[in-house]
Amino acid sequence: MRAIITVIGKDQVGIVAKISNICAKYNANILDINQTLLQEIFTMVMLIDIEKITDELGVLKDELTKMGKEIELEIHVMHEDIFNSMHRI
Repeated sequence: MRAIITVIGKDQVGIVAKISNICAKYNANILDINQTLLQEIFTMVMLIDIEKITDELGVLKDELTKMGKEIELEIHVMHEDIFNSMHRI
């Protein structure tokens, strides 16, 4: 089972580290990461393995969302099945 994390906001030091630390706290393994800067706007998409997470995905999602609000980033977490269903033609 996998999930997708998306992040957007003003660039600042430590974004990847903060998100990675929360993923590690819940034993979510980062499988792939793509990030870029559009001038000073930071964007990132991260694919994580949630097969062995230590709590429900909703708990991980809530902590990432809370952290995002604290540092003025928009962070979304979506289970891969929902992501795939939304993007089927």
